[in-house]
Amino acid sequence: MRVLVVGAGGREHALCWALARSPLLGKLWCAPGNPGTAEVAENVAIGVLDLYALVQFARANHVDLVVPGGEPPLVAGITDAMEAAGIACCGPSAAAAQLEGSKVFTKEVCEAASIPTAAWERFDDAAAAREFVRRRGAPIVVKADGLAAGKGVVVAATVAEAEDAIRDFMEDGRLGAAGATVVIEECLVGEEVSLFALCDGRHAIVLGAAQDHKRVGDGDTGPNTGGMGAYSPPPCFTPALEHDAMARIVRPALAEMARRGTPFRGILFAGLMLTEDGPKLIEFNVRFGDPECQVLMLRLKSDLLLALQAACDGELGHFDLRWSPEPALGVVMAAQGYPGTPVKHTHINGVAEAGGAGVTIFHAGTEILDGQLVSSGGRVLTVCATGADIAVARDAAYAAIRRIDWPEGFCRRDIGWRAL
Repeated sequence: MRVLVVGAGGREHALCWALARSPLLGKLWCAPGNPGTAEVAENVAIGVLDLYALVQFARANHVDLVVPGGEPPLVAGITDAMEAAGIACCGPSAAAAQLEGSKVFTKEVCEAASIPTAAWERFDDAAAAREFVRRRGAPIVVKADGLAAGKGVVVAATVAEAEDAIRDFMEDGRLGAAGATVVIEECLVGEEVSLFALCDGRHAIVLGAAQDHKRVGDGDTGPNTGGMGAYSPPPCFTPALEHDAMARIVRPALAEMARRGTPFRGILFAGLMLTEDGPKLIEFNVRFGDPECQVLMLRLKSDLLLALQAACDGELGHFDLRWSPEPALGVVMAAQGYPGTPVKHTHINGVAEAGGAGVTIFHAGTEILDGQLVSSGGRVLTVCATGADIAVARDAAYAAIRRIDWPEGFCRRDIGWRAL
């Protein structure tokens, strides 16, 4: 098979790494890719939102399967564009991708399907939103309705924090059109878990679970980020809880999307809170998480390409996946300034030497400049390791980080603390 992965981050490097192991693979491209994907695939200089160019490339190169990594091309309609050209694409249509593209849409699906989630209200007017927050009190959660690259959610400990978020999103326009409408919801309490399901429109199978670390600082302090580290499997997410979440959240959502005439196919990411009343949905995403994808790919023993093809062909009803019992843990190395404005083009040395037995390093915000590996974004590397238990994996990952020479980089030093 000839496969095109779309994206340039650590998630896409992990997907390419996993797909490259498939005996079914004939040729692998990544658009636009990064120096890490270049080690296992051929990079193509096409942006993720240049749908016309991506379709033309796929046609010209007889691509059999397109695998979008992130949400922007999915929400923009890459699956619709590829399928119109007769090319299989493992992702939801633009209509189905609204499960991530709009928080309001997701809440409406939850109501229609009786999916347990936080109580919520929608607001298009900032004054009305502030009045609601003052009436309800804190803690409370303010979410931008549209795509915001992981920066559109504020868990406000005080009313003042919630009002700041409303002003930031709705009046100052920091997120553009994505923040013009907000969802304000109750603050759920419990352990947070990322559950992934592979869907073919009718059937859903578990594609692993992980716990990530959203706050930038140790001890879950500081602003939210796209994710500073993850581990899988999360010990708190028992088989009984997984079964409950699939039965009460994932499969009802799949049924409701089919009922609406927009069946969901691809990766459905359910962000869950394990409350005293059982798992409740925080939000849906329509792709793998990053850095969750990196640790999941390290544990997946089945052929990823075969699984993605089965999802496209509607054949998941009798499909299963095999997983390594060994946990995996990944630590994100970020550039100083992240999650604000990161310092770019700083030299990174020792990455190749830091890898080795049980350690895999995925590239995200990197590029080659004058023959030297340099930083080019906020989250730059994900240093991952597997081990007999989470503590062993954690120690191996941090030992690898100590071998990387990058003074301008930083990482959290407590990834995995919930499990340990």
